[in-house]
Amino acid sequence: MTTLDFISVRKTFGTNVALEALDLDVREGELITLLGPSGCGKTTALRIAAGFEFADSGAVLVAGSDITRTPAHKRNMGMVFQSYSLFPNLTVAKNVEFGLRTRGVPSNQRLHRVAEMLDLVQLTPFADRYPHQISGGQAQRVALARALAVQPRVLLLDEPLSALDAKVRTTLRDEIRRIQTEVGITTLFVTHDQEEALAISDRICVMSQGRVEQLGSPTEVYRNPTTAFVARFVGSMNEFDAEVTGPSEVTVAGQRIGAPGVASAAVGSRVSMLVRPEDLSLAEDGLPGTVTSVTFQGATTLVGVRLDVLDRLVSADVGQGAADKLQVGDRVAIGINGSNAVCEPVKAGRSVAVDEPVA
Repeated sequence: MTTLDFISVRKTFGTNVALEALDLDVREGELITLLGPSGCGKTTALRIAAGFEFADSGAVLVAGSDITRTPAHKRNMGMVFQSYSLFPNLTVAKNVEFGLRTRGVPSNQRLHRVAEMLDLVQLTPFADRYPHQISGGQAQRVALARALAVQPRVLLLDEPLSALDAKVRTTLRDEIRRIQTEVGITTLFVTHDQEEALAISDRICVMSQGRVEQLGSPTEVYRNPTTAFVARFVGSMNEFDAEVTGPSEVTVAGQRIGAPGVASAAVGSRVSMLVRPEDLSLAEDGLPGTVTSVTFQGATTLVGVRLDVLDRLVSADVGQGAADKLQVGDRVAIGINGSNAVCEPVKAGRSVAVDEPVA
């Protein structure tokens, strides 16, 4: 069963197309993340769900009911903004109570619900403090409690972690997921941070220029990106200039590599092959090169290598045992596993630039 549906939603601002035929279904109790760069349409989609913007065409449904033209205050949505938007003259408890009071909920029920919400976000000891007396992370938890207090059908989160420092962001990210799972509320989460999206989502909707590039689980989006845009935007990628030399096969610097991603490409055509760092390895019969960096990352080590033939920097995610004795300047050979590679045609007159940064 779906709770929130976008059906062919289109939205323009003047000549700028913010959303182009957005189709998306958010299932009951699911957390979907809208992920993409600035200007991709993700925040516009959230604002249309909230009722702060109206679609030019298409429809928005909640539990099958059309709310496309329903005013924001009648949609029963919970909204958490990047900037917290707490009332500075109200205590933590009064901020959480605000939505309940405006809905005319009786006093005893309000107090009970506020106590429940403060306990849920673990802020009961801070009930009588004012926003300026708590941290940014605590303020965002107050905003979350306030949004949930009115028992909305859908929770909308607009980059709620971007104003926080890295450590607090990670902690609160996990807290949001815990609370969302515990409450079981259908949630639409907007972010440009791929790490956040991979960590918190049931499904990720990757967007670009107002369109959905891919919708799938974090594992699907990361391991099996369907477009070069998704491959570059989600996670790190190495890029190789390759020639298609057979069905599902390419040649890179004289080495033949199996690559299912070129199954539909014509033999003899040139492609740009995108490969994750974990799909590169140290191999005796690989492409020779020189180690330029060794970055310890715990379970793995990221090894930077400048390949001789291509004069290109690549990054390989190498297990500890293989990387323990590596030093800058060592000679190595890099093997390429193309089974999960994404390939896109190279347009005439274009070559893959030397030392393109690894995303």
